[in-house]
Amino acid sequence: MLKCRTVWKKLAPLARASSTVCRQNVRRTGLNNSRIPACVPVAHMSTGPAGGGRENQLYVLLVGAACVGGAIYTYRTVKGDNQRYQDRIDEISSRPYKRATEEPATPIQSEPPAVDATETEVIPEPEPEAAPSPEPQAAPSPEEPSPLAPDAAVAAPIETTEPPPGGPAPASLKVPSHTPYLLIGGGTASFAAARSIRARDPGAKVLIVTDEPDPPYMRPPLSKELWFSNDPSVTETLRFKQWNGKERSIYFQPPSFYINAEELDGAENGGVAVLTGKKVVHMDVRGNKIKLDDDTEISYDKCLIATGGVPRNLQVIERAGEEVMKKTTLFRKIEDFKSLDKVSRNIKSITIIGGGFLGSELACALGRRSTEYDLEVVQMFPEKGNMGKVLPEYLSNWTTEKVKSEGVKVISEALVKSVVCKDDKLEIKLKDGRLVKTDHIVAAVGLEPNVDLAKSAGLEVDSDFGGFRVNAELQARSNIWVAGDAACFYDIRLGRRRVEHHDHAVVSGRLAGENMTGANKPYWHQSMFWSDLGPDVGYEAIGIVDSSLPTVGVFAKATAKDTPKAATEKSGTGIRSESETEDTAISPVASLTPAPNVGQHKDEYGKGVIFYLRDKVVVGIILWNVFNRMPIARKIIKDGEEHADLNEVAKLFNIHDD
Repeated sequence: MLKCRTVWKKLAPLARASSTVCRQNVRRTGLNNSRIPACVPVAHMSTGPAGGGRENQLYVLLVGAACVGGAIYTYRTVKGDNQRYQDRIDEISSRPYKRATEEPATPIQSEPPAVDATETEVIPEPEPEAAPSPEPQAAPSPEEPSPLAPDAAVAAPIETTEPPPGGPAPASLKVPSHTPYLLIGGGTASFAAARSIRARDPGAKVLIVTDEPDPPYMRPPLSKELWFSNDPSVTETLRFKQWNGKERSIYFQPPSFYINAEELDGAENGGVAVLTGKKVVHMDVRGNKIKLDDDTEISYDKCLIATGGVPRNLQVIERAGEEVMKKTTLFRKIEDFKSLDKVSRNIKSITIIGGGFLGSELACALGRRSTEYDLEVVQMFPEKGNMGKVLPEYLSNWTTEKVKSEGVKVISEALVKSVVCKDDKLEIKLKDGRLVKTDHIVAAVGLEPNVDLAKSAGLEVDSDFGGFRVNAELQARSNIWVAGDAACFYDIRLGRRRVEHHDHAVVSGRLAGENMTGANKPYWHQSMFWSDLGPDVGYEAIGIVDSSLPTVGVFAKATAKDTPKAATEKSGTGIRSESETEDTAISPVASLTPAPNVGQHKDEYGKGVIFYLRDKVVVGIILWNVFNRMPIARKIIKDGEEHADLNEVAKLFNIHDD
């Protein structure tokens, strides 16, 4: 077509000149005959003098040649484009085969998707419109129809029977120099944000950078279900049976869900890429770029910081020397689970320091191994009972007896004074003079938010709660958001907070992802958390649950169905919080069964509801062996009203129904 235009530009002056000559000839002929013709057809060019017809013939010939040449060129161009398009489609179709021949295949096993899965579930499934194609698609030309992505409608991805290949990214890996969405950290919050971004912007290109060798995975099973697996190779497969009997992988998605980092730039349909084994060491907020530990720089349009936290350790252990540190586990990652599992099979005694969620869960898990492996399990903590900072004293004491029944030796009100290694044994000396000898220590004494990037980025760290200080929209700067354990956010209902639980990571990550795509929503959804002391005792909590607050507990006698195992079997979901966050409690119907006197079951706390009060208003609720009632608890906290009789409020949870 360009050639046709060039030819026409050259012929246009000639055409105009020929037409002018014809008109002049007509006028001359009329004047010579002493009259002006009444009507002369302008288009009729044969009235000119001799020689004018030859010019007209030349004009017609040239125009005809140009038209024929243009038609031939157009035909060849369209034919060539079709051939190039077909070659591109064939090349894309052959990629899976090429990869299968170049890389060892990962065996996969199909598993049905979770029932009632939602965006805030523990096992998120990609939205149909947001699921990225495993391979980047060719860009269609303007003249061609857009081909559909072959995997765009996949709703439930296949899970791997083996963990994705770990290890740091190879040195030859081409890291994208720019990404529209950069997520720092490879935990639950990052995955939830990536999924949320792709749901709102299906063509988004998302890069997750994590210093761990694994793609995003769930942390709760590391201290819960994985320990109850009968599979001797569980540390390799990282698959576990949930309380409802169903089996799944610890990873959120199989490797096929992600695209390679080097292909992210050219992925026409976008996608999520994970850069493993890389740590962000510097952040330039003004320049919108980061630097990795290998000096690679990546620029971004919008960034999420979801760096989580690092497990705390006792100073007395840190000062004890390298020999003691080698016999100490700080439990947080997959490597820690694998290491502790191996250690617990080859020693005679293990001591867990810490009486919170993690310490109590690990104590119960290891306690069940005590008989099989002739393992002595000791748990010590400074409080009077298990989870003493969360549960009221009477319930904490009851829980302690429950932990003891699992085969755990509990030492309460224990303050560690020193730890030394003597004769290949660790000697833990307490401040009251007691001495505990053990082969290994697990320090489960809390989490320190990872705010290493605060200094280089110039971001504010909260002095009271720790973590990056953000607003209600989880923003630290105009194009920087923070989610998960590292975020100290403003809760519009309960004030400034920092939460270290899985469900909060899901909710905050999802909200951050939505706001990164322009939603501008505040954090109003109250996240929940749960803990299980085995398959028979569990609780769910929401809001501020602090044993220093006044509490009111209403209990009832438990039945066989009031256990975590029974609850998951009834709901069909693997983890109790999978679908509860999408439910809405509107005018719940209270139980008609009269509530018994609170003191009626003085020593039997089979199931019940514990209300935490601040200025006579309920700010936190624990559902003790009461499941699938979290929307009601959320509504009570959201309403923020004073209640004259909490026994009547407890009826809303139907705890007195058999």
